[in-house]
This record gives sequence, structure tokens and C-alpha cells, in this order.
Amino acid sequence: MGRAETADTMTSDTPRAAHPELLRRELKRRDLDGFVVPRSDEHQGEYVPPSAQRLAWLTGFTGSAGVAVILADQAALFVDGRYTLQAEAEVDLERFRLLHLVDHPPHRWLAETLATGTRLGYDPWLHTPTGVDQLRQACDKAGAALVSCADNPIDAVWIDRPEPPAAPVVVHPLRFAGKSADDKRLELGAALAAERLDAALLSAPDSIAWLLNLRGGDLPFTPLPLAFALAHADTSLDLFIDPRKLSPEIEDHLGAAVRLHRSNALATALDGLAGKRVRLDAATAPAWAFDRLQAAGAQADRGADPCALPKACKNPVELEGARNAHRRDGVALSRFLAWLATTAPTRGLTELEAADQLEHFRRDGQFYREPSFPTISGAGPNGAIVHYRSTATTNRRLEPGQLYLVDSGGQYLDGTTDVTRTVAIGPAGAEERRRFTLVLKGHIALAAARFPQGTTGSQLDSLARRALWAEGLDYDHGTGHGVGSYLSVHEGPQRISKLPNTQELLPGMILSDEPGYYKAGAYGIRIENLLAVRSSAGVAERPMLEFEVLTLAPIDLALVDPSLLDEAERAWFNAYHARVRELLTPRVDAPTAAWLAQATREIR
Repeated sequence: MGRAETADTMTSDTPRAAHPELLRRELKRRDLDGFVVPRSDEHQGEYVPPSAQRLAWLTGFTGSAGVAVILADQAALFVDGRYTLQAEAEVDLERFRLLHLVDHPPHRWLAETLATGTRLGYDPWLHTPTGVDQLRQACDKAGAALVSCADNPIDAVWIDRPEPPAAPVVVHPLRFAGKSADDKRLELGAALAAERLDAALLSAPDSIAWLLNLRGGDLPFTPLPLAFALAHADTSLDLFIDPRKLSPEIEDHLGAAVRLHRSNALATALDGLAGKRVRLDAATAPAWAFDRLQAAGAQADRGADPCALPKACKNPVELEGARNAHRRDGVALSRFLAWLATTAPTRGLTELEAADQLEHFRRDGQFYREPSFPTISGAGPNGAIVHYRSTATTNRRLEPGQLYLVDSGGQYLDGTTDVTRTVAIGPAGAEERRRFTLVLKGHIALAAARFPQGTTGSQLDSLARRALWAEGLDYDHGTGHGVGSYLSVHEGPQRISKLPNTQELLPGMILSDEPGYYKAGAYGIRIENLLAVRSSAGVAERPMLEFEVLTLAPIDLALVDPSLLDEAERAWFNAYHARVRELLTPRVDAPTAAWLAQATREIR
């Protein structure tokens, strides 16, 4: 599944509870009655550096999705259902009213709450144009004014704000990237020209990293340098980045067609695009850029990031890298699961100890760099919290009779992994086995699917839920997300979800297959493999696609009720385990190989 980071609360000489008052005084000085504080940074990414953790500094909330609104006489924090309990534990609820981010979003609350004449401020760098449109409509409805701030008022009062990250940028070698940066720029320029675009503003760091075959370390769990870029139809590119991150090797790698600029030169560059048609992705670009282009007399073309789709469709080298990375990851997982099987029943392991041991095994793998997200290590009722993260306070022991859910992944130079396994600690109950097998049936249905070209992930989503639905059960998260190639563990535009999605699945895309079931206060179940879309060679009247399973790791036989599987499902399951055994046995030590033989034995 992967999950968004929960960064540590920012520190300050002033106690956390006083931060809303510090901001209110600054707002009053600026003749503002309120301010909107999203969790995002200028790039709208999943992870934000410490210097951009304004929401955590203001409220104490460290979750990955949230928005705060500060008014003169009240304040509200909006989080989704994943983070309600966390917000209640971290936030002073006498100062912040807690509201649901989806059921009662900020723009609706503002329309209901703002008094006529209120001046509500926002930082245009931290909101997309779509988000600003919603805020403006809410203010118009309330008779209030939405005010764009030239600089963020929080930055004026956050006295010990960390410096922006400046990790060194490194070249991502061609043997892993599979296509040169020059070739990618040529293809991008041709695509822009075909749409009669003069340029595209790239604001997503993973797009820039993919396009230029660069990687960095500005963010946790995702090897990215933070930067902006202007790609031109003539195939040249302007890169706006902190020069401290660059070395002569990087400049040589980029070549003369890539012009280097300091980060603060972006405004001047946009001002020079008068009369030009410039693509911006309204879902990821900052509203500031739209405003700047329009003021300069350029035509801001709202459309998809032109790098998103070619990045999602992995080339043959990237696909082979993914296969190799998953073999190494499978070795680490098998060593971990074998160790867990012998250690957990006797030693009373904790969630944190188990997660640390899995990371230890991964570090032995060639090309391994870091986790692809914080490991979800949940025992018993903690496993029912979809995006759980164990802490010293919540850390539970893995007790006999419990289910243990571990969702983890690795960043390897040749691929990114994400895998979830649910394991019985000791004997499993009949209910747990039945519901695990229902989840397994959904997992198999999706992995074994054959579908015509043009099919979207939304059209496949119900395959993974059908067995659960038949018994009145379901899960509240998406079934699958895209995965990058030594990039973000969450990648678009592809996904498998109930939510409507018009992006068809294309060969080379990598997605997760992760149905689940969660019984609050008792246990959680999730089975996750990564799949690659490929052409199907079988007999058909029209072009068909199918999935290649990349993940290699045993699925706990103690939780499978074979009587609930039909013949085709048993055949798929046995063939999968046979492949796991065949590919991993030569790569593991003798004790792990012996355990693996039992863990992947055939079921009837």
C-alpha cells in the first residue's frame, strides 16, 4: 500500500499551544482576518521537507493529509478518517475544532462560517488553481474576500524554521533508466509541439527526476531533488534548482541544452513567456504560477503533466530492473517471514522490533538504498488501522492468536517495491481464515484478470471486492496505485479504485493489487503484490492485456481455507507459490530454503 510520511512535530521556543496566537498576531498586522494552512509544499507532493511542515508547526498534527483554517475567534483542523485518532492525540482540541476533510471539507465550512467582509489569506504557492477556485467560491458565497499573500505569514513567526533541503543531486545511470535524458527531452519537445504548446512548467519533482535521469535526497523515502523546470518545444529546458545541490558531473550530464538557474529565477522566466502557450498541470502546479503567467500575458494551458504518462509506462530496462529488485526484495521478505515464524511465538516480539528486522534483511540486498515508505507493522487491533505507524506509545507485542499485518517496501536503484503480508501468530480463528480467504479471492481475481485495451482501473476494481461484497464486507481504500521506478511508491495517472478514472491501463504500467478487510479493534487483513501491465498473447478478437506478477513472497497458508477457493483460484495460488519457491530458493540460506519449501507447498 505504501503510506504518506508522518513527520515529527516542528519544534519552537514557543510552546505548541501558543502557535495559533502567534499567527493571529501576524495576520492582524497584515490586515487579515484568517489564513488557510494546507499540509502541502510548493510541489504538492506526498512528502514535504521539514522546512515546509507549517501545518505541524501550527497545530501539532503530523499526519500526511490535512488543512487548518485560522480565524480571529476560532480555528479548525480538517483530516480524513485515517488520521482522526492521531489528530485527537496530537492537537489541542480546545484551540482547534476537528472536522472531516472529505465529509465536511474546508471550502464548505468556510462558506458556512465566514462573516461578511472577512479577509481570508492564502499562500498561492501551496494551493493548486483548483483549490483556489474552491476557496474563492466559498468566500464569494459568504461575502468574504480571498487574499493572495506575497509571502507566507507563518514563515515570519516560525523563528526556528529549518533550512530548505539541499541534498546532492546524482545521475541515475542509463543502465537503470533505460533511456537517455536527451532522448526523453526530444520526445517531450515533439509532444509539446504536436499539441501546439510552446513550453510546459514541470512542478512535480518526480517528473523532473525521470526526464533528466537525476535522483536526489531532499525528501524521505523518495529519491528526489526539489526543483522546477520549463521544458520547451524546441527540446531545450530551463532547470530552477538550488545550486548547492549540483556538481560539475551533473552539469556535464545535463549538457548545453539544459540551462541552470537559481530557484528564485523562476518568476523572471515566467514573465518572459508573454504570448506563449504554456502547459501547467492544474492538479499539481502552484496557483502562483498560473497567476504569474496570466499577468505576463501568457496563455496558461490546463492539462496533464506531459511527463506523467511516459514515466508511468516503464521501458524494457525499467521492467527488467523491477523484476530483479523484486527478486532481491523477495529474498529479504522470505528471510524475514522465516525468522518471524520461529521467533514470534517464543520471544514476544514487538511491532517495532519486527519492522527493524525486516529493514535489516533488506539492507543486505544489492542496490538497496532506503525504505520506500515507513513500514506499517501492526499487531492485532493495530493492524485494523489502515495507515498505522507504530510508535513507542502504541507499540504492541505479537501475541499468539493475533494477526500481524506488515506493509513495507524498498527503494532499489533498479526498482521500487511495495508489499503487504498478513501472518497468523499461532493458530488462526475460523472467522479470520474465512475473511483472509475472501481477500485472497479478490487478490487473485485482479491478478488473473484479462481485459481489452482501453480498460481503466476503475472498471477492474470490483473484481477485487466481489467475494467480500457477497458476504456484506468491503474496505475503504483503493485497490491499487501506480508505482515508480526508483521514484515515488505512489505514482499516477494509473490507479485501481472505486473513484472514477479515465486513464486506461497501458503496457509497462506498474500497479499494486491490495484488497483488504479491517475489523476495528480486532485485526486487519491485506494482501499486496505489485503487477505490471503487459499484452496478452492468448486467442482473442481484439487486443487484450493482462498482468505480470512482480512480487515474490509466500502468502500465509495458515490463513487460507482451501474449501473457499475454486479450481482456477487454487491453480493460480499453487502456481504463484511454485514460482516463488523456484526463483527464491537458490538465493536464500538453507534454513530459509527449508522454511520456504513448507510455506509454498501445494494446497488441494
